[in-house]
Amino acid sequence: MKRKKRESRVNFFKKLLSYSHLEMSNRKLVVIYIVSFIFFICIFSAGGLLINSIIKGLPSYTQLENFNPYQTTKIYSVDNKLLREISKEKRVLVPFEKIPQNVVNALLAIEDRRFYKHWGVDTKRAIKSAIVNLLAFRYKEGFSTITMQLAKNLYFTPEKKIIRKIKEIITAIQIERTYSKNEIIEMYLNETYFGHGAHGIKAAAEIFFNKEVEELTLAESALLIAQLKAQTRYSPVLHPERALRRRNFILKRMHDLKMVSDEEYKNAIAESLNVVVKLKKEADIGYAPYFTEYVRLKLLEMQKTYGFNIFRDGLNVYTTLDTKLQSIAERLIDEQLKNLQKTANKWIIKRKLVPSLIDSSKYDKNKIPHLLNDKHFVESLLNLKAPVQVAFVCLDPKTGYIKALIGGRNFKESKWNRAVQMKRQPGSAFKPFIYTAAIDNGYPVTYQLLNQDVVLYDYEGKRWAPQNWDGSRGGLTTLRTGIARSLNLVTVRLIQQVVPPKQVIFYAKKMGITTDLKPVDALALGTSDVIPLEIVSAFGIFPNKGIKVKPVAILRIEDRLGNIIYENVPQKSEVLSAQTAYVVTNLLESVMNEGTGRTARTIYGFNYPAGGKSGTTQRFTDAWFIGFTPYLVSGVWVGIDNPLFTLGNNQYGSVAALPVWAKFMKAAHDTLGLPPAKFERPDGIVELEICSETKKLATKYCPKTEKEIFIEKYKPTEYCDKHRFPRIINSSRPKINY
Repeated sequence: MKRKKRESRVNFFKKLLSYSHLEMSNRKLVVIYIVSFIFFICIFSAGGLLINSIIKGLPSYTQLENFNPYQTTKIYSVDNKLLREISKEKRVLVPFEKIPQNVVNALLAIEDRRFYKHWGVDTKRAIKSAIVNLLAFRYKEGFSTITMQLAKNLYFTPEKKIIRKIKEIITAIQIERTYSKNEIIEMYLNETYFGHGAHGIKAAAEIFFNKEVEELTLAESALLIAQLKAQTRYSPVLHPERALRRRNFILKRMHDLKMVSDEEYKNAIAESLNVVVKLKKEADIGYAPYFTEYVRLKLLEMQKTYGFNIFRDGLNVYTTLDTKLQSIAERLIDEQLKNLQKTANKWIIKRKLVPSLIDSSKYDKNKIPHLLNDKHFVESLLNLKAPVQVAFVCLDPKTGYIKALIGGRNFKESKWNRAVQMKRQPGSAFKPFIYTAAIDNGYPVTYQLLNQDVVLYDYEGKRWAPQNWDGSRGGLTTLRTGIARSLNLVTVRLIQQVVPPKQVIFYAKKMGITTDLKPVDALALGTSDVIPLEIVSAFGIFPNKGIKVKPVAILRIEDRLGNIIYENVPQKSEVLSAQTAYVVTNLLESVMNEGTGRTARTIYGFNYPAGGKSGTTQRFTDAWFIGFTPYLVSGVWVGIDNPLFTLGNNQYGSVAALPVWAKFMKAAHDTLGLPPAKFERPDGIVELEICSETKKLATKYCPKTEKEIFIEKYKPTEYCDKHRFPRIINSSRPKINY
């Protein structure tokens, strides 16, 4: 059947073109009809494709009705200081009413003087342009109106094609139907690029003249409009003479069109360029760059959920950072790092490790010995290749607000944020998690363990016989003394005999530590990595009565109209009982008052009620101090990124990190006007008198007693069995004279 149909069609066309049964005139007529039919089919097809191509590339009505150019997102501190601006195009929108008339007149005079008379396309100018271009046999003169330029800038690429020009014309007509003339001027001046990173008239006024838009003079207005023809060619920074000629040309056009008076024109022509801002060689990193970069990354994570774009929407982001506390931290850290760098440099030189830092491919091998004897070269090399780094975090333990954050010594040199991205061993700063597990499981602070040698294995299976930091040993030692003096031997026995590693990890995870903690006895000495922000936040649980609050950097986000897009709701959860948190707080107060943190009192004069803990890793690679008051919790880490290099001999956490912590906490409380406050004792805590020797409930015969706190349900019930009777002195013993 299909074959017959195909043969029928073939026969039809053969007959149609056959000369045997038609007259000559009729045959010609048939040919003409066929050719005409094919020609019109081709024309209509090409036209359809062309129209489809044009329509396909046109902006939708929704796009036309919603002018939304890229705008700058601004990040503010809690005290309303501008910290940083984030943008692909530095732009802030200015309403038409605030744009000086001189700017508008300059634009109209040089770009589109019949703007208020045409409907998006200047017909007279288009006809003139066509004649000029035809006579010149090349593209010599354009006819774009301000509306057409706006359409091109907003929706189309800059290549010169006929189809793009048609699209511009159609879109310009639609824009004219959607917006008023003044609104089109406003959009154009806010959207257009003026060169040197200035997107929009407001940014241009700030970058070129350090002025607000409203303050622009006639000459300055003309100079800015002069940039629109070619931002580089007429740049007043790169080519001031060309810029001056272009500006004066625009002023003359304004004068010819009676937009300015003779006197105004004369004064403006005589005025110099007055450009006061030079080219910026690098992006402005703003204030507290490690913190603002942390905020920027958080905003990127939130974009999809909340439907905003930080590079386009001109958001106002209000954060928790307190610039007063940030300034204090930065100043103190700068001072301490200079001292630590000198100490570390001496250690590296003494250990003859400097040659390992020299790139032999860049220097003649014969010259290297000479370079090693050059003190200035060695010092600069060490500062570059082995800089002492820092991580610092300060939080409000009740709200989780990040009040200050520093992620390194210099953001321009290294953007790696050690406060939130780095994982390092905390050393003894991890011990409060072990003691927390013991206290929460009913072991009192008077529980005693031997302060004698132990053997443990690390996560690689290596045998290790740790020592106390001061080399001491002793007999039975209470948990209070063990943590106050940071006794390694007592803490290792605690994890071996009382709270196994898995139980300690359970508490650490519950308190906010997310890193991989190895379930080995060496965990007692802080051999598993932690992130500074997480461990500082975990310490904040103690003064906050066992409540964990997730660290917060962003308070709220507003769109450019002031509508709230996001507002922080603190994420709180109870992870410890108030009684456990109070007892551990009390233990950490002992660290400050009589243990490894006491120099905060004796040397640096920080006498507020406080708890804290130092931390030091093997070979003095890492030094920590983390501590808190009822108001603030803060932590300091110092070290060198490359763990092959250390801070130097005896650079314990109490030596290298504590000075920054103590000075900061003292200055912070003084600056904020915070009065000394004791940690609030919750219900369920009892204070009992115990025998200083046996650590049991005291009898009236105990020669020396002391007061100690206990969780009521775990309080001791046994009385001292060593001092149950009065002490008997044998008076019959003969007296011996010496």
